Amino acid sequence: MITTYHRPQTLEEALTLLTQPNTVPLGGGTLLTQPTTDSIQAVDLQALGLDSLTKKGNDLEIGATCTLQSLLENENCPETLKTAIKLEAPINIRNSATVAGTLVASDGRSPFATALLAMDTKIEKAIFDNSKIEYQISNIGEYLPLRPTNLITKIILPLNTKFTFEFVSRTPADKPIICAAVTQWGSGRTRLALGGYGKSPILAMDGTEDEGLEAAARNAYHEAMDEWASAEYRMEIAAVLARRCKDTL
Repeated sequence: MITTYHRPQTLEEALTLLTQPNTVPLGGGTLLTQPTTDSIQAVDLQALGLDSLTKKGNDLEIGATCTLQSLLENENCPETLKTAIKLEAPINIRNSATVAGTLVASDGRSPFATALLAMDTKIEKAIFDNSKIEYQISNIGEYLPLRPTNLITKIILPLNTKFTFEFVSRTPADKPIICAAVTQWGSGRTRLALGGYGKSPILAMDGTEDEGLEAAARNAYHEAMDEWASAEYRMEIAAVLARRCKDTL
C-alpha cells in the first residue's frame, strides 16, 4: 500500500528521498499499484526526463522510464527484440510498464530480461554520494543475480550485433516455458541466454564463436524442473531453440 507519494522535480531530490526506509521508485506503476499489506513511500520519477530514446553510435540508450511500448515502436529497436517485448506483456501493460521497472521485477520467465542478458546490455545507475550524483555502469549479468537497489537511470543496448530469439509457450498469450536468445558480434563473439525458468534468466554461453551452442543450452537446464515442464524436456527443447537461433544468425 502506498501511504506517501512524492513527485520530485530533480534527480538529486529523488535520490535523497530514496535513501529513506521503505521508499521505492515509481515508474509506470504496474506493480506498485497492486494491493499489498506493506506500507511504502513512492517516489514518482515521471518529472525527471528519464524517458528518452537516443541512438548514439552503435548503441541505443533507453531512459529508465521509457515504456515498453515506446521501445517497441522505436525505429532503432531490433526487430527480433520486438518479439520478446510483445511476449513480455499485453499492449495495455506495455503502454505503462517502464523498461527499468520491467527489468527490476523480472524473473527467469521474462523474455525481455532474457533478451537483454543475451545482448550484454549495460545498466547505468545513479548514486547520491557525498552530496553529489555519481553514475555507475555495469553489465546486466552483474545486475540480474543481485538486483541492487540503486536507481537505474539508463539501459544501453548494442545495435552492432546480430540478435535472434526463439521460444516455446503453451499458448500465444503465455510467457515462454523455454526461450533462447543469441547475440553475435562481428568478431564472432556469441552469447546465449535462456529464459522460462527460475528467478533470473541463465547465461548459458559467452564464447568467441558459435560452436557448442546446443550443448551449452542442454547443460544449462539439467535441473530446470518446475510445474510447467520437466528438466529433460527443457534440455532438449533448449538445444533445438539454440540451433534455430544459430541457423538464423
